[in-house]
Amino acid sequence: MNVVSASDRQALARIFRRGWSPAADVVSKVAEILAAVRATGDAAVVECARRFDDPGFELAGLRVPVPARDRARDLVSADVAKAFALAKERVTRFHERQRQADLSYAAEDGSRYGLHRRPLGSIAAYVPGGVATLASAVLMGALPAKIAGVARVVVLTPPRSGGLHPALLFACSLCEVDELYAVGGAHAIAAAAYGTETIAPVEKIVGPGGVWTTEAKRQVFGICGIDALAGPSEVLVVADDGANSEYVAGELLAQAEHAGASRLAVLSESRPLLEAVAQLLDTLDVRTLERGQVIGDAIDRECLLVHAGSRDEVFDVIDRFAPAALCLQVRDASEYLPRIGRAGAIFVGDSTPLACGDYLAGINHVVPTAGTARFSSGLSLSDFVRSFSVLENSEERMAGDAQAIADLADLDGLPQHAQTARMRRGI
Repeated sequence: MNVVSASDRQALARIFRRGWSPAADVVSKVAEILAAVRATGDAAVVECARRFDDPGFELAGLRVPVPARDRARDLVSADVAKAFALAKERVTRFHERQRQADLSYAAEDGSRYGLHRRPLGSIAAYVPGGVATLASAVLMGALPAKIAGVARVVVLTPPRSGGLHPALLFACSLCEVDELYAVGGAHAIAAAAYGTETIAPVEKIVGPGGVWTTEAKRQVFGICGIDALAGPSEVLVVADDGANSEYVAGELLAQAEHAGASRLAVLSESRPLLEAVAQLLDTLDVRTLERGQVIGDAIDRECLLVHAGSRDEVFDVIDRFAPAALCLQVRDASEYLPRIGRAGAIFVGDSTPLACGDYLAGINHVVPTAGTARFSSGLSLSDFVRSFSVLENSEERMAGDAQAIADLADLDGLPQHAQTARMRRGI
């Protein structure tokens, strides 16, 4: 692998690209799927499932019963059950601390203000399928919704030959998921947004996914809410001359395991560190590893090793990249953090691989990708809550404000707005 300069904007264009921009054929085909599900409901869902997932798929397999807690315990090993329980405890602890009390106060003239928060009525958490099980994604999507008080929590996940993975069933039981459906891809998003004969529509869809799923979320926004465009995995590792090159390379290999890895980079002021990472990636026969072809192709196509000539260049690259995941493998992370404003999640130090956030740390691993960390944040408790303002004017306030309100409304050319203020003052 070659090392490129942080000043070479052309070489870095791939990791600096902004926005969600799938191929035109993906956009049009997703639109066709959404229209079909909206028009024919279950029939379109079954047809898509047969075409994309399982040729033998039947409508009877669409809704999957969530096993009772005592039955679910037998679906996984004792060690896996213990790990899930620890993850649930930490996810719960982290998200419960995000609760915010309603705001209420009175002005001096007796007018009252309020900001009230209420849980959404229903959400769907998408759990990707494919080679990896990703049962941990159930905890990241469903558990915060339950903590927020969402009344109906649905999980959508692609069907598998022989049935859904036992660990996923266990995770759904552990999180007290209300409904589980074996449906994935754009047709799953359409079913949750528009509703079908079997799946009632939801107010919001959350969770990661591939290109088709993410594009479908974008297209249904407005019919229902979405969390963010949480698409393929991306990571930026910032390392100094004291970083462990094997740890750095390990993060790249780990993220390349995700199908459709889109942006992988290492950034350092130390060229020897970058060259050591390049040597590791060049000499390691990743194709001998499990899913090696996927990893090797991703590293070959997607990864950049970037040399920064100064600390300012480091922060410039971070800011332009706005990565979903930022690893700080540096001695003085406390000097970096105040200057970082655009990242989905930050992992600090040699003892904090991204896998901590994926599984046990308790932070949410659903974070914005495609550079959208510039203006959106990762999944949190606030994604499952709506807020609304409350205002009650005192008579004194209304009398004092009436003329000013009328003046501003008249300025806008809205005389009836102005009249609603004037009539309350008798003018």
